[in-house]
Amino acid sequence: MTQDNIKEKKIDIKVDEHIAIGHYSNLAAIRHSREEFIFDFAFIFPDGPMGKLVARMILSPAHAKRFSEALEGNIKRYEEMFGPIIPADVPPGVGYIQ
Repeated sequence: MTQDNIKEKKIDIKVDEHIAIGHYSNLAAIRHSREEFIFDFAFIFPDGPMGKLVARMILSPAHAKRFSEALEGNIKRYEEMFGPIIPADVPPGVGYIQ
């Protein structure tokens, strides 16, 4: 079956207010096993070497790939509208885990 043969389905997703508010993250760590990708989002406090995990998402490999492709597309459209994204410096001693 091709993409053209797949009928678009509308899904009504309800969102609780505490989820809709969202969380700010300035650090992301990604790990994977054969069965899943784990995305950890944390907030590292600017005045000390402390932080807090604010969200963890666990995705199947297929969904992680779709997420990656969607993120790439969104970044491309963002940069077309607003110009290139210039990455900020990472705080000393903090790295992104891949």
